[in-house]
Amino acid sequence: MVFPVEPIKYLNRETGQIETEQVYGEGFLRWAYGNPLGKIALHSFVKRPFFSKWYGKRMDQPKTAAKIAPFLKTYGLSAGDFEKKSTDFSSFNDFFYRKLKTGARPLADAPILFPADGRHLGFPNASEISSVFIKGQKFDLPALLGDAQLAEQYQDGPLLLSRLCPVDYHRFHFPCAGTPGETRLINGPLFSVSPLALRQRLSYLWENKRTITPLVTENYGTILCMEIGATCVGSIQQTFTPGQSVEKGEEKGYFAFGGSSTLLLFQPGSVTLAPDLIESSQNMIELYAKVGNSAGS
Repeated sequence: MVFPVEPIKYLNRETGQIETEQVYGEGFLRWAYGNPLGKIALHSFVKRPFFSKWYGKRMDQPKTAAKIAPFLKTYGLSAGDFEKKSTDFSSFNDFFYRKLKTGARPLADAPILFPADGRHLGFPNASEISSVFIKGQKFDLPALLGDAQLAEQYQDGPLLLSRLCPVDYHRFHFPCAGTPGETRLINGPLFSVSPLALRQRLSYLWENKRTITPLVTENYGTILCMEIGATCVGSIQQTFTPGQSVEKGEEKGYFAFGGSSTLLLFQPGSVTLAPDLIESSQNMIELYAKVGNSAGS
């Protein structure tokens, strides 16, 4: 297979412009997913949890704090909304799952919010998805949820996939108020969730390690909140308390180092996703928006 060289494009909701993503570790991704030798390495050790755990521990070392300033400069990130000064982080991982100042992500006056900063795809009917990144790629809900009976309840409902790049704020939040249940873990390998990899094989999303938390709401049914790990994600940490009610936009957890994704599944007829999200997704273009922005009603 010839590895696609097309850049990753997305629609920035804030600017209204189509922009090109700066891909962290792009050379490595193209080698691992497109070069025959790279694919040997990918399946031998890169996809395996021990590799990401090892890399995550490396990013916990104090000496990695020296990587923060060059990272901010390269990707044009502003430290103005960080809870801590950029010089106060103890390691690169400490910076990576940083908290933000109160008010840095104002909540929209909307029923359903984006759960994370990132690039989003939204589909009104999960069972009718026919194109994701390239034509002909569909979601396999039974495989994704690890439960065919549960998948039947959500197969005709909306689906929202949010992809977090390494440059993004890596804490994820609840899309609306409700009461979360226990989180279920489905173990698996840790492939990349970058479009550079997903263009070849969307099934990485339901092969990778992932977590599922039901959020019981008053007005929008039970929403399935998922987190999907990826290469070099050291861990998926939940910071909420099961059974304790949460407010809209409240923190749910965070990813340690690496790109990753969240996914929301809604019951049929419960919500309507935002028009610009639906339109861009139909064109296989992700919509960039920050956590707290309106995702639907």
